[in-house]
Amino acid sequence: MRKTFSLAVLIASATFGLPALSAPPSHFDGKTWWNYVSILADDNMEGRETGSAGLRRAQAYVVDELKKAGAEPAGSNGYYQPVKFTSRQVVEKDSSAALIKGGKEEPLTLGDDAFFSTRIDLAPSVEASLVFAGYGLKIPEKNYDDLAGLDLRNKIVVIINGSPSEIPGPLASHYQVSEERWKTLRAAGAIGLIGIPNPASMDIPWSRMSLNRSHPSMSLADPQFDESKGIKLSMTFNPQRAQKLFDGTGHNVADLLALAQERKPLPHFPLLASFKARIKQESTPVESANIVARLTGSDPRLKSEYVVLSAHLDHIGIGQPINGDNLYNGAMDNASGSAVLLDVARSLAASPRPRRSLIFFFPTAEEKGLLGSKYFASKLTVSPKSIAADINIDMFLPIVPLKILTVYGLAESNLGDMVSDVARSQNVEVQADPEPLRNIFIRSDQYNFIRHGVPSLAMKVGAQPGSPEAKIFKDWLTQRYHAPSDDLKQPVDLSAAAGFEEIIRGLLMAVAGNDARPQWKAESFFSRYAGN
Repeated sequence: MRKTFSLAVLIASATFGLPALSAPPSHFDGKTWWNYVSILADDNMEGRETGSAGLRRAQAYVVDELKKAGAEPAGSNGYYQPVKFTSRQVVEKDSSAALIKGGKEEPLTLGDDAFFSTRIDLAPSVEASLVFAGYGLKIPEKNYDDLAGLDLRNKIVVIINGSPSEIPGPLASHYQVSEERWKTLRAAGAIGLIGIPNPASMDIPWSRMSLNRSHPSMSLADPQFDESKGIKLSMTFNPQRAQKLFDGTGHNVADLLALAQERKPLPHFPLLASFKARIKQESTPVESANIVARLTGSDPRLKSEYVVLSAHLDHIGIGQPINGDNLYNGAMDNASGSAVLLDVARSLAASPRPRRSLIFFFPTAEEKGLLGSKYFASKLTVSPKSIAADINIDMFLPIVPLKILTVYGLAESNLGDMVSDVARSQNVEVQADPEPLRNIFIRSDQYNFIRHGVPSLAMKVGAQPGSPEAKIFKDWLTQRYHAPSDDLKQPVDLSAAAGFEEIIRGLLMAVAGNDARPQWKAESFFSRYAGN
């Protein structure tokens, strides 16, 4: 591990033309952060799959470090909040899918053409007509409705993932959450959904998306969280093979995808093919836990309120090999974020306590659909309404120098103003989400706090669109995201990590010390949840 660390630093220094440990900020130097990452992403942790022995080892290490920092237990069982899940996998050798055209079946190759989603219980068999519904969105706030005029009763809806440019990014992201989308489709009578990834928002190529289908999917076992009632089929279709869905309609999928990449309006029309599938799923119970710790505040009144700093600890474990490696270490996703929490907690150990209390929250099962945070936000281990804000860290990618900070939710609450002030004090520029099609605002744990009315942010090291740094990020996603190469041998910029930690600590202290709790801005769509 020592040799790996030295190599990574040297590569980062050579790549970016900066000394690896230049001008460390006052609280962080990058080295302690990397030490935490090196332990959490070590092969011994086996990729930290939800419910695995490797994740339990990582959690035990986190608890030990929290104790050293003086953080007290705040779970329902010490530092732990146990959570039960149902894990599912499709038995592909006993499953099949086909298009029916002119009464003849055209078999689909699972993995090459499409694959089943297993986050829900799929019907053992399904046969239905297909309808193309554009983006498949209904957004009352903007009087936008892709479903208008379509007969979706007992149909399977085909969509291209994305949204039109007239819909603001955070609003579009909200309505693309699976439960929100299905709520709309179910009300229209649909029984299933086939999604075609938008090439403009594909983080990884189809070959790896398909390979990752072998990882088990999960849902919360508690029936109160089941939002899939009525759905018989959920499937992802390869955009390069999707023309077969549109044959005979006069529409070319390449043209439709080009429109979607530009966030332009899409047509809506019935498809000539219908769909038939036979699905065998295997389900098993799984138990895991969230980790929750508290640093009690100093103010007699405000210490009953909490500012949450969150970062998921789980990753995706051991899976299909890529270049001979089948261990998905998850160094940047998200040992990097968990390491920030530990490093910030360590830095606060010898400091005066802030006025509000702090919660260090390490959700499980983020990779399974934000499940650990969904459970925690609904079953808080502290008093309801006591959460003042959530600052979430997920895959913040310190792989280029920190000159720009990308903030998701920048304009939604005055947390955006506060982080802008902190970043400017560190000579770091702040930008809003430059890639709204990727829906990052709803793709990590902050979203479950938002749905419960809590002002929340997520952020990462950023880059100007079209810059060489932006290409480095894109290449990282293509080559390392959800791949075994997200390991300890990749280059990192320790100075960028330290600068990011300084901003996180500064924002945390500002929110915890302010007289007033953070507030949603009146024009924010998410302000409607403030009463939840």
